[in-house]
Amino acid sequence: MKASNSLERVLAVLEVFSEQRLEWTPEELMQELGYSRPTLYRYLKTLRDAGLLMSTGNAAFTLGPRVVEMDYLVRKSDPLVVHGAPHLKTLIAERPCTALLVRWYGNKILCVASDASAAHPASSYPRGRPMPLGRGAIARSIIAFLPRARLMALIERNLADFRAVGLGTSAEEIHASLRKVRKAGFAVAFGEVTPGAVGIAAPIFDAAGHPVASLCMTIAGHLVSGADIDRIGPHLHDVALQIGQESFPV
Repeated sequence: MKASNSLERVLAVLEVFSEQRLEWTPEELMQELGYSRPTLYRYLKTLRDAGLLMSTGNAAFTLGPRVVEMDYLVRKSDPLVVHGAPHLKTLIAERPCTALLVRWYGNKILCVASDASAAHPASSYPRGRPMPLGRGAIARSIIAFLPRARLMALIERNLADFRAVGLGTSAEEIHASLRKVRKAGFAVAFGEVTPGAVGIAAPIFDAAGHPVASLCMTIAGHLVSGADIDRIGPHLHDVALQIGQESFPV
């Protein structure tokens, strides 16, 4: 984020927190963001008073309890979660698997709800953890339905990952592979995100027909056959369409 006004500059403080960097000292934040000490401390006080940040015992800051409260509210209010959760329970009753609802926002995709019936769930991405854009069935099930210009830009940014999973060597070859996903209505990936897991995913569309999320099943590889995948894919496609219609009515 390029901070151009006070609000964006405050939000930029929150943006630096990630799974790789859970804590930041004021000195590290000043170096990372380029803010003066008085400005940074003013922002830190505002965010701490709001509960969005909290101080740790080693004079650092981490995300605060207000984030947890907001997550609770999202679970209660997100139409995708509210309408999709019953479908997840139905899917996991059909076979040992993990079923996930994954949202697309900005340039990230992340799980917003999941349920599992497998004894050892085959998924590496719990609720809230961003997933890679260049690997896995979930990402492909969404980006394959983007307009060409936006899709090609994403392909170029994630070219190495797409090549590594065998979608093609050039942007055009990868685009051709994604056209096949679009035609099928679902995507399949074998061990690309979680070793040993098969991912099958279908897009969820909003009322305007834009891909905004994905419905995915992850299954241990030894529990699913090619014939199973041929049956599951179209079924997921139909369920994903239903979730979209329930969550984003016209």
